[in-house]
Amino acid sequence: MAKSTADDTSKAPNPVSFGEAFRYWLKLGFVSFGGPAGQISMMHHDLVERRRWISEHRFLHALNYCMVLPGPEAIQLAIYIGWLMHGVLGGLIAGILFLLPSLVLLISLSWVYLVFGDVPSVAGVLYGIKPAVTAIVVFAAYRIGSKALKNGVLWGLSAAAFVAIFAFDVPFPYIVLAAAVLGYVGGQILPDKFKSGGGHGASGKGYGPALIDDHTPVPDHARFRWSRILLFLVVGVALWLVTMAVLYSQGGWQGTLAQMGWFFTKAAFLTIGGAYAVLPYVYQGGVEHYGWLTGLQMIDGLALGETTPGPLIMVVTYVGYIGGWTKQVFGPEQLALGGLAGAMVATFFTFLPSFLFILIGGPAIEASRHDLKLAAPLTAITAAVVGVIINLAVFFAWHVLWPQATTAAPFAGTFEWFSALVGVAAFIALWRYKVGVITVIGACGLAGLAYTFARPLIGA
Repeated sequence: MAKSTADDTSKAPNPVSFGEAFRYWLKLGFVSFGGPAGQISMMHHDLVERRRWISEHRFLHALNYCMVLPGPEAIQLAIYIGWLMHGVLGGLIAGILFLLPSLVLLISLSWVYLVFGDVPSVAGVLYGIKPAVTAIVVFAAYRIGSKALKNGVLWGLSAAAFVAIFAFDVPFPYIVLAAAVLGYVGGQILPDKFKSGGGHGASGKGYGPALIDDHTPVPDHARFRWSRILLFLVVGVALWLVTMAVLYSQGGWQGTLAQMGWFFTKAAFLTIGGAYAVLPYVYQGGVEHYGWLTGLQMIDGLALGETTPGPLIMVVTYVGYIGGWTKQVFGPEQLALGGLAGAMVATFFTFLPSFLFILIGGPAIEASRHDLKLAAPLTAITAAVVGVIINLAVFFAWHVLWPQATTAAPFAGTFEWFSALVGVAAFIALWRYKVGVITVIGACGLAGLAYTFARPLIGA
């Protein structure tokens, strides 16, 4: 059998058919564990190093654009590369297949959770998972903070964000806006304090000629044309309006589905800094404002999101399902259908902007090939996000360690010492021993199951 050009690094690989790309994006949707860093690393290994569908420079150029956009950067990168290779249909297929397996799994798991969540064995597993999720959020704050908080100014900005949301309940969008303004001003006055802490620059590595190489001309479908930009903008707005009109006809503007559509549209534009950054906003809206789910259910949903492939922001699918079920949008006899509707609404409105950002902005990025001048505001937003994530961890820990507590009596009820031990052990495993998230969640779930059945025997 002749050696394939994909294995011959002296020349570019053969053109990739739409079918071959389709199969790759479908496979990626099923194996894309590890959060955005893991997903981006996986795409880099597959598409830059092994298959050589795109060069290192073009890959990083696309990633830099995706990083300054609201929304999950990994799925936006997949959309960008799919669009660059096979046009609009290629981008749509890449993005949809990236999230489809996670969508189906989360809808199924949400149904199982609501129907069988009170079964002792299931409840025991969830009991152990809750403190693990709290540890994961704390570790996320540590991981992001260790890279982002490079000086006292950024530390102060992070602390201010924590105080604003924890002590004064300042809405998350206002914190993002304030951080962006402070970052812009600070970048002018103290540019050294607001330099981007790392990021994705050119690595200088070479893996042989790529199908889309450094100097490969921009394909016709990716050339900048105002007519195309306006077309995609009109189509995107029309999709949003038509869908909102359908939801409005179902229950009015104050109906659950219409409110979900509006809420998750706003959430989609606030996902700056990764999924953990927008989770506090989803928590504020879904738990505290709309009452679609409880704080403990939110923790359980994050655990499910961590153990399924796809972007972590897919937890909105779970929030939508629980909300549609809880609010009985189609009546008490059709709870599952109401949950399905909520899940689809949350997912659609969260990810619609991601597709539009690429189809509308991609041609300009391909045409300019210049660095984006957003480093200082983004650095400030990332610093603020660390404080917001710490606030989320505090809320989760409070619900887990004092499950009977209320705002009026914040430390009421029994302190869950076992949950505290599991949480500490989970954090040490993540931080000190670099154990994978799924392994940690699985081990903590088994520990919770064992403790639940042993509890009556030891009198705990």
